[in-house]
This record gives sequence, C-alpha cells and structure tokens, in this order.
Amino acid sequence: MGALWTHCVFLLAFCCGSGFGSSNKCDEVRKVFQLRQIGPSQLLPLSPRPGSDLQVCTSKNLTCCTKKMEEKYQVAARRDIQNLLQTSSSSLKFLISRNVAAFQETFEVLMRQAENHTFAVLQQSYHSLADEAMGAVREFFTDIGLFLLGSELNVDELVQRFFDALFPLVYNHLINPGLSDILPGYAECVRSVSRDVRPFGGTPSLLADQIARSGVSGKLLLQALHLGIEVINTTDHLQLSRECRRALLKMHYCPHCQGLTQSKPCMGYCLNVMRGCLASMAEIDAHWREFVRSLEGLSARMHGPQDLEQVLLGVHTLLHDAVRHAQKNGPHLSAQVKTMKNDVILSRTAESIPLKAAVRVSADSLAVKRRDFLNSLRLYRTYYGGLADQLCVSELASGDGLSCWNGTEIVKSYTLRVVGNGIKAQSANPEIKVKGADPVINQIIDKLKHINQLLQGKSIPKLGSLDQIETGSGDAEGRYSGDCDDEDGCSGSGGGEVKRKVSRVSKCKSYPLLILLINQPVDYTNTFLPCSHYPSIHILLLRGKVKWQEHSICGGGRIFLGSNEI
Repeated sequence: MGALWTHCVFLLAFCCGSGFGSSNKCDEVRKVFQLRQIGPSQLLPLSPRPGSDLQVCTSKNLTCCTKKMEEKYQVAARRDIQNLLQTSSSSLKFLISRNVAAFQETFEVLMRQAENHTFAVLQQSYHSLADEAMGAVREFFTDIGLFLLGSELNVDELVQRFFDALFPLVYNHLINPGLSDILPGYAECVRSVSRDVRPFGGTPSLLADQIARSGVSGKLLLQALHLGIEVINTTDHLQLSRECRRALLKMHYCPHCQGLTQSKPCMGYCLNVMRGCLASMAEIDAHWREFVRSLEGLSARMHGPQDLEQVLLGVHTLLHDAVRHAQKNGPHLSAQVKTMKNDVILSRTAESIPLKAAVRVSADSLAVKRRDFLNSLRLYRTYYGGLADQLCVSELASGDGLSCWNGTEIVKSYTLRVVGNGIKAQSANPEIKVKGADPVINQIIDKLKHINQLLQGKSIPKLGSLDQIETGSGDAEGRYSGDCDDEDGCSGSGGGEVKRKVSRVSKCKSYPLLILLINQPVDYTNTFLPCSHYPSIHILLLRGKVKWQEHSICGGGRIFLGSNEI
C-alpha cells in the first residue's frame, strides 16, 4: 500500500510539472499530432509511459511519446524547417524570377523595335531594295535574339553574314540601278566578294563590336540572375545532417512528449541549433554580398557602347551610314566586282516580306528596370548571413521575458553560450556538432565566385559561352559558329523555322563548281539554275556536327532545286 501511494504522489507531481492535464492522459498531444498531420493517432499511448526506448526525447519523467512517434516527429521537424526556408526565400526568389522574365521580355521588345526601325529606314531611304532586304534583316535580328538568349553564335560572323546578304541588293539597286534583279547564282558571286572589297567600310566591325560588348553584358546579367535562382533553390532544399535533424527534433517536438505543446525554444537555444544547422549556408554570405555588389557594378558599366538598348536602337542609323558609304564608293566597287564577273544572269525572283506590326515600347527603359531591380535586391544582400537569426526571431523562438524550452525543461532563460554564424564558430556549439561545410554548398560558392569574377570583368566570358569569349577568326570558308541545327534550339516559336541563305559560292568567275553549305532549312522553291553555268553541282548537307553527305544532282538543261528535292 505504501509503494502504491508513493507511485501516485510521483505521478501527480510529474503531471503538474510537465504539462499533462489532470486527466492524466495525452489528449492534447494527440490533438496536435493529428492537427499537424504528423502521423496516425494510433501511434500515441493512451496515457504517459516510461520513455526508455526513446533515443532523442529522453526524460526522467513519463512521456507521451513512443519510438515510432519520435521517428515521425523527426520527419516533421525537418519538413517544418524546409518549409520555413522556402517561405523565407520566396520573396527573394520571386523578385529575381520576375525580373529575369522582365529583362527577357524587354530584350524581345527592343529586338522587334530595332527591327521595325531598320525596316522603316529601308522603306523610306532605299525603297527599291527594301522588300528584298527584309528577309536578311529579319534573319539578322533573329540571330541577335538567339545570341542574347544564350545560343552559341559568333557575333562577328552573324553581322558579316548580314552585310554579305545586303551587298548584292545594294550593288544591284543602288550602284547599278539599271540592272534588273539577278539570279541567285550571280547574287552569290557578288556576295562572295563582299568581304574582300569591304563595300560598307568599317561599319560591320563597329556594329559587331557594339553588339558583342552590350550583348555579353546583357547575357551576363541574365546568367547571373539564373545563378541567383539556383543558389536559392539549392539552399531551399539543403540536405540536413543527422546531427541537425536530431537537434531540430529535440528543439521542436521533444517538449510535446512531456505535454508541453505550446512551448517555444529559448532564443539562445534556438540560435545555437539554427546556426549549427545552417552553418554551411552562412558561408554563402560573403559571396552573396559580393554578388549583389557585382551586379550593381555591371549595371553601372552598361552605358554607351555597353548599353544594349542604345546599341539595338542605333542599328538602323549604322545601316543607313553603311549603305551611303557603299553608294559613295559605287564606281570603285562596281569596277572591282566586274573584274570577277562572267555572264550576268537576270531574272525576277524577289519576294515581298510584309513589315512587322509596330511594337508598343514600354515606358520603362532597360536601365530603369535594372535600377529598380537592384534597389530591391540590395535589401537582401545580408540574407544568408542573417537567415538563422531571422528564423528564430520571427518564427521559432520564445519572446523576451517568457518561459521557454532549453532542450530539457521549461526555464526562465537559456544559460549556455551562444555561438556565432559560420562553420568555424560551431566548434563551441553546445547543442550540435558540425563536422564541416556541405559539399553542395561548396559547389554553389564556387559558382558564385566565378560569376562574380565575370561580373567584375576580372574574367572574360567567351562569345557564345558565358564562361569564355571567343573572338572568332572570321574565316568564312570554314565553320560558322553562328550556324546551328535543330538540336541547338534554332527553331523559332510556333513551329516556324529559322531559315538560312546559301553561305558562300566557292568560285564566281568561271563557275567550275557551286558548293552549297547547308546546315539549316533552305527554301529554293521556284528557283531555276541553268546547268550550263554549273556543270557540276554538289549539295553538302550537314548532319549533326561533323558528318557530311555529298549528292551530285546536276543533269542536262535546267535544274529545279526545291525544299523537297533537297
């Protein structure tokens, strides 16, 4: 009888001190367990029990937890923290994602506006060649758009290809206006000498330089923002260590085992646990701060020749100057071309391409969008350095002066040492052991270091790749870095195709051989070539990157080259 009375007194004292109600049951624990969807209620005991089988939520008192519940609580604690991480970063992630879309949309609007300005100049000043030039203009701006959005295009080559296509039209309509339209064969002959006679002076080189400078800056901005999103996604889904998961369980749900479902951890206790769990993440802080500063520096340099908006909207002016230069030197150019020509082949093959609808330009320029974005991003420059503290202050920890959970019991204040942020500071952490930096975090830090060097201009990205810039040799007879097949993403939206003109004619004086280099869809519908001028015609079809197929297709009389036959 004495032993029974002693047990009853102990149980009563435990219930009063641990949060269990007078009913001596785990009803409140069960209620919260079900409300938070931690697991099935059948896992809970009907009344407090000894917790000798528990691994983390150990206590001298009776407990409302079982080993299965402890496992469910650990999963819930990890889920809760990951949800908090995603919630805390959601506004930053939305800010960057929204501006990536806004910058891309602005690029597209600028491209279309610049294209329309160029069409308008051709229509107003050079009406005779405008319709025939529209295809080349459209292809030119399509190439620039692909370059800005990340395709591996050589800017020198795409600009030169545009002026190569323009020269036969200028030669035919402005330098020798008495001629009717020439057949593609002779047009290709004129095109092939364009780089030798340099009819447009230094304009192609100037334009290529401006597009490369401003375009690389624009691409780098987008690349950096995409990396910013990658950093956030990585930290949002960081794999927590075993020690961290156990510490989170102890902080969040071990008080539930004692019926303390409304308790919150002490501030110092919370800081130790969260700074330990997020120690690797805190190592991002210095590089993230530099990332924000580097973006500001890049934006400050994006003016003049590096101002993409100014460059694109100035294309029509440079084009006008280039054509005037060719007109001024018309007699000299005509003499040079005539020394290489043989028989002039005349025909009418021009196809009118409708002018694109006018584009309504947003009131906010690209510079204004960058400024507004950076003003907002600046508010997040200390995000990773203060993340653990932010979570404890705003979400997890008890307020000042209130009783709180210290990992063992409810107390007035936390008395152990509170460590700082970062890996090194965790050696003195009393709540969690941190072995070292997370390899995934180290990888993302390396990426931040690299992009910061690019943003600061300490490392030069290659053209077509944001890791390095390739200046290009300008070798027109060799590979064209601007050319790409369907696998490279050169197909237009809506099922349309990006078409390429024939790149070069190997010889144009005696026409011993016509070589057509085709690595994109080419439309020769309704185009006829007299076989007497091309005794041997070879079509070289590029398959993939390196495989070629050769077809000899010349017969007698006239040859019809259509897309189906090719």
